[in-house]
Amino acid sequence: MGDVIQFKRKTAWEKHKGSSLCRDGFHKWKVVAERKFDVKQGKLVTESRCQRCGKVKNELL
Repeated sequence: MGDVIQFKRKTAWEKHKGSSLCRDGFHKWKVVAERKFDVKQGKLVTESRCQRCGKVKNELL
């Protein structure tokens, strides 16, 4: 048999480090630039940014 390795439990601070809502996919989207026109695709584009983590999302209309 091999050696037994003891795993260390994460502390509460390590477990909840960072923005846990954004990590789980629950972003807080806010529209930054609405109705820009994409010339290549010929569609309107709405740019949204998460208020907590800063991730950017583009939606074509």
